[in-house]
Amino acid sequence: MINLLWLLMLLGGLVAAGLGGSGETITQISIEGAQAAANLALELIGVMALWLGIMKIAEESGLIFLLARALRPLMGFLFPEIPPEHPALGAIIMNLSANILGLGNAATPFGLKAMMEELQSLNLHPEEATPAMCTFLALNISCLTLVPATIMGIRAAAGSSQPGGIIGPTIMATGLSMVTAILADKLFRRWGGRGRWVS
Repeated sequence: MINLLWLLMLLGGLVAAGLGGSGETITQISIEGAQAAANLALELIGVMALWLGIMKIAEESGLIFLLARALRPLMGFLFPEIPPEHPALGAIIMNLSANILGLGNAATPFGLKAMMEELQSLNLHPEEATPAMCTFLALNISCLTLVPATIMGIRAAAGSSQPGGIIGPTIMATGLSMVTAILADKLFRRWGGRGRWVS
């Protein structure tokens, strides 16, 4: 359905551009957009490779396991359905850690690993989201950010005289959003039942 909507919007835009005499503009914008997408992908490859490599080293050395054990009380509170030694907790911790440091691009592969592989392996009904998946999604979206590195970089590139001036407001806003997400998650869990999980 989403693919059909994208196709209709694309065709509608092309028809409107053709009728309005803006065909050359559309072609130029399409080429510029493709170049920008390729440049962005190349820039992200280095960051993704670095953090995936760090995660692999942390996995092989047992660091993720130790971190998961240290954070077990908090993880048990947030994700009561996940077994304490399950690898999903490690992927979730790495995702949240990258988000806390403002490295949203680096958090993406950890989030995909946690959601699509580890949490899905516990799901008895793959067509439905489990409570832990919903909790993880809420935390991922509203995660506390201590160092908004990406935004600071954008501000510096745009010529800001104080690119770090947003650190305080960012900590306050993301902290409040994360607390709100946790409270909402707990309320919805209480109302919505326990869900269906592998025992």
